[in-house]
Amino acid sequence: MDPQREIGRLLLVVGLLLAALGVLLSLGSKLPFRLGRLPGDIVIKRDHFTFFLPLATSLLVSLGLSLLFWLWRRKP
Repeated sequence: MDPQREIGRLLLVVGLLLAALGVLLSLGSKLPFRLGRLPGDIVIKRDHFTFFLPLATSLLVSLGLSLLFWLWRRKP
């Protein structure tokens, strides 16, 4: 396949992903779930110190991207 066509497709997909991420971030407070505040994310707050490990959010984003790329590769 033509390399320019592949780069064009890749740029199109990345642009659509960025647009979708922008919509999610702008509507984030109105969604029924909040990325980064899911029930598996670890937050430890102490005096002058906050530790945040978004474990459940990372797993959810990883699963979504894996599914997206699997669907994209499967397409002929």
